[in-house]
Amino acid sequence: MKDTPLSNCERDFLLKAIEEKKRLDGRQTYDYRKIKISFGTDYGCCFVDLGQTRVMAQVSCELVAPKENRPNEGIMFFNIELSPMASPGFEQGRQSELSVKLNRQLERCLRNSKCIDTESLCVVSGEKVWQIRVDVHTLNNDGNLMDAASIAAITALCHFRRPDVSTQGQEVTVYSPEERDPIPLSIYHMPISVSFAFFQQGTYLLVDPCEREERVMDGLLVIAMNKHREICSIQSSGGIMLLKEQVMRCSKIAGVKVSEITELISEALLNDRKARKAGGKCGFAESMPQDRITALKKDETPVEMTDVTETANGIIQKGEAAPQTYPEPNYKLGYKAYEKWDTVSWHSFKWPAGGNCQKQMPLFTGFVTSINAFVMRDVVEISDSEEEDVVILNPEVPEKPK
Repeated sequence: MKDTPLSNCERDFLLKAIEEKKRLDGRQTYDYRKIKISFGTDYGCCFVDLGQTRVMAQVSCELVAPKENRPNEGIMFFNIELSPMASPGFEQGRQSELSVKLNRQLERCLRNSKCIDTESLCVVSGEKVWQIRVDVHTLNNDGNLMDAASIAAITALCHFRRPDVSTQGQEVTVYSPEERDPIPLSIYHMPISVSFAFFQQGTYLLVDPCEREERVMDGLLVIAMNKHREICSIQSSGGIMLLKEQVMRCSKIAGVKVSEITELISEALLNDRKARKAGGKCGFAESMPQDRITALKKDETPVEMTDVTETANGIIQKGEAAPQTYPEPNYKLGYKAYEKWDTVSWHSFKWPAGGNCQKQMPLFTGFVTSINAFVMRDVVEISDSEEEDVVILNPEVPEKPK
């Protein structure tokens, strides 16, 4: 793992701010960053956002042979992957010191605390048991990966459903979710880790350190506890010596934070259960915007399929009906305005005395055009062009009615 070192000015600024009880993101000393819990479309997939730190936990299971010394118990396996996508300091395909430390802390927090009933994972004693695997992937690193990983792991285990099985002699039948409903895991309690960062040999204390605060801290204390205030694991790193009073103070703070986080997890699980039962949007479907035009959005128009025969017969009868007739034009009404003149044409038209030819010409043009369009509608010539139909109207004025 290769981290970019901080400059002396930045390090001094951070330490000076911590002495004045100020933090970069405006939090108080014992404040946690905002926690957001969401789930995937499948059971056992959980996303946790702790400020800018984001992790994903995925739970899977398979039938394997049990351990020889524990033939009636299932197997729990944990794996934390530090992806280069989360931080440029993480290397792909190589276990760093940080990943090994996080794996050990997560195993102490969840497996060694006996939070899951492993005996309920036994299918056939000494032959078939369920192996539960929890993979934690870091999507973005902004400090305190251990707390985010523990929240994501225990939430994914509570959300996970294993397939139902039945045994007949030595034969084991695994049912699909369509045949039988999956079964949740038996979880006794939910241990959650809370991290405390110490500065200047334990003089100053911060809860939930961010990535820059982790670079200048002198030591780290991680306490795993459940809501019943039972300490599941405790580990100190950094080579700093802590007093008894400091550890007791951290345990009291951890008890309050664990109760709040446990309530948040229970609320998230309840909301997801209600959404899935009601058939509403859950998992990734909740994050899809509905008020935007997207490639996946389709505007479907409902098609009525009732009375199709009657509707088709009505359209056919309407098409076979006689063409619409138009009334005969009233020639006398049209020629009343100029019947005292003998000739009606553009060149020989005689305007009344005092009339303005330029002003009255548009009126006469519109009148003649309307007469041509109304009377000469039967004189139509259509060209043989395949691209467009050209309609030619003969601009002729009908004879003066007698």
